[in-house]
Amino acid sequence: MKVQADLLQDSYAQLYEVVGEELMLKIFELYRGQQISFPMRLYNRHKVAARIVTEYNGHNMPALTRKYDYSQRWVRQMIQQARENK
Repeated sequence: MKVQADLLQDSYAQLYEVVGEELMLKIFELYRGQQISFPMRLYNRHKVAARIVTEYNGHNMPALTRKYDYSQRWVRQMIQQARENK
């Protein structure tokens, strides 16, 4: 199927520009007719919390907040909760 890019719906036209024709068609086949919303955060908060606990060394909280794009307050809370659950 050769895509006529100038006739695409806006959302598909944007995908066409970003990922190219082949991937746009795959996305179309997988998700057509569905409403899709993407979370504001890339990473799952529960998985990030578990990872932060394992990576925290007592001195790297600012680095972890930047790495995972969560606030220092949230990171501190996750570390505190992990300590309380031990």
